Amino acid sequence: MRHRTLTAMAAMAAVLMISGCTSSNVDTTKTTAIQPTAKDVSASDLDQGKAQFREANYGLAEKHFRKAVELKADNAEAWMGLAASYDELGRFDFADRAYDQLLKVAGRKPQIVNNMGYSQLLRGNKKKARALLLEAKAHMADQTVVDANLALLAKS
Repeated sequence: MRHRTLTAMAAMAAVLMISGCTSSNVDTTKTTAIQPTAKDVSASDLDQGKAQFREANYGLAEKHFRKAVELKADNAEAWMGLAASYDELGRFDFADRAYDQLLKVAGRKPQIVNNMGYSQLLRGNKKKARALLLEAKAHMADQTVVDANLALLAKS
């Protein structure tokens, strides 16, 4: 008789333990102020890259633009920023790769060709820089930036 009572009590304890683990009284009220992530997770890095580039922090700009293109490979603006950052860092081998990807994503647009021309200017390749800058100028509505780059080329 005593054995049955112990067995029954053990069974009852097991049932209580198992049922205690599944509570339906869980409070699901939101208690944090964390906002949901934006659909374009690369946008934050793109914005940070632009800010760092404007401040001439080209290493940090490169880091953010690189992360932006890793998160969203078809982000032409991030590829442009990445290429320009590499240009400013003197990493022309990486800049060329970034320009190649940019051309695949966005096509041969005048703004891109202008930047490629400026890249060649930074390298001291005057002939190639002139050809690219003149190509960009022929297709740009506002030629102010290209004219400035051509003036830099003339001074060098």
